[in-house]
Amino acid sequence: MPDPAVPYTTNNAGVPVPSDDHSLTVGRDGPILLHDHYLIEKMAQFNRERVPERVVHAKGSGAYGVFEVTDDVSRYTRATLFQPGKRTEMLARFSTVAGEQGSPDTWRDPRGFALKFYTEDGNYDLVGNNTPVFFVRDTIKFQDFIRSQKRRPDNGLRDHDMQWDFWTLSPESAHQVTWLMGDRGIPRSYRHMNGYGSHTYMWINADGERFWVKYHFKTDQGVDFLTQEDADRLAGSDPDLHRQDLYDAIERGEHPSWTLYVQVMPFEAAAGYRFNPFDLTKVWPHGDHPLVKVGRMTLNRNPEDFFVHIEQAAFEPSNLVPGISVSPDKMLLGRIFSYPDTHRYRIGPNYAQLPPNRAHVPVHSYAKDGPMRFDPSRAEVPYAPNSYGGPAAAADRFDDPSAGWRTEGEMVREAYGLHADDDDWGQAGTLVREVLDAAARDRLVSNIVGHLLAGVSDPVLERAVQYWRNVDKALGDRVAAGVRKA
Repeated sequence: MPDPAVPYTTNNAGVPVPSDDHSLTVGRDGPILLHDHYLIEKMAQFNRERVPERVVHAKGSGAYGVFEVTDDVSRYTRATLFQPGKRTEMLARFSTVAGEQGSPDTWRDPRGFALKFYTEDGNYDLVGNNTPVFFVRDTIKFQDFIRSQKRRPDNGLRDHDMQWDFWTLSPESAHQVTWLMGDRGIPRSYRHMNGYGSHTYMWINADGERFWVKYHFKTDQGVDFLTQEDADRLAGSDPDLHRQDLYDAIERGEHPSWTLYVQVMPFEAAAGYRFNPFDLTKVWPHGDHPLVKVGRMTLNRNPEDFFVHIEQAAFEPSNLVPGISVSPDKMLLGRIFSYPDTHRYRIGPNYAQLPPNRAHVPVHSYAKDGPMRFDPSRAEVPYAPNSYGGPAAAADRFDDPSAGWRTEGEMVREAYGLHADDDDWGQAGTLVREVLDAAARDRLVSNIVGHLLAGVSDPVLERAVQYWRNVDKALGDRVAAGVRKA
């Protein structure tokens, strides 16, 4: 007799199935019958249960949590989620950048730091990394950069020569590569790394005043890292180390948290700043723009189903709420299009209706139909404008993007070099000389040399040595000596 406490198996329509073990055949050894619909459903579902992995940030993990505002920044923004005392539910996803789904968590790589806030004005998404800068400043180079970090088309292998070929021909990469080759290139865990919005955003307060801001999420667990040797060993013995660590910590009740700070630049100060403040390869020195505390993010709930809540999570910087807008950062502007377009391809045009992506407020959209749509439009009629009481644009609630910043001159393809300190090597050199201590510089040299000796061709190797001499002469000389010694 079946155990009444155990639920019976059903097909996807909820109908009880006749067997979990045996397909329907003609006699004991006869052919399988096509009308065994449950068998056909199981096979067809299995054949389709994978969606395409993300082209970038394929391997990752995440959890739900809450963001609580602890300090008053209302003089800078009217965004509801950043008002004093506000508590907002959220989802976070951390990831490597270049690795595939099955790649080890401990490869040297930047880490993605993507956040979704379920606000009363709809979803606000913030996509960033565990570094405050990036490899390129213009979105037209992003696809080429990613392909240089992926696998070769001829043999399917990762290739250090491709990486260094691109980096050394793209001097704006120097600041980020210095971060990557240093201690932050392999965090001890997702809990032990900072997160940065990286891009410059605009905040607008209740009086319409505008400010430029950068986001800094400082880990409350302390920044920690793995050495190259430990990372290589763990890649073989514990390739899911960071995913396991995050899940287990939350299960134990050790909820990781990050304190959010922002840097604030007055709107009018950007034009005359000594370097382009919208350049994604640059940081704003804290001496110019000190950190302003906002609140704390705490992750306290693991997803009940990893595929549903993490693999199908769709973060997009186009999800902006009143009080927050974009800047002239070319990488950010490119991502405004690229991210939602990727989601439409990867998980379908109705991805916003999936559990991790659903807004926690009513949606009054004119979107309709399409594959896998299950939430009907709340609009009375399927078009706008209309005279039947359908939704109307909230012009009085939202910030007009066209009024975000002033432009001048003709259409151009280059807007770099207009500021006194618009050079590619200066901040990377400052990081080496003034931020890293002697031991960290030693590890930086060791990591660079080890990476260069892993199959980098002589012409690219020569450029790489000069690349590091441009960052810092002493550092470059040490890299050259390490390469020659090997």
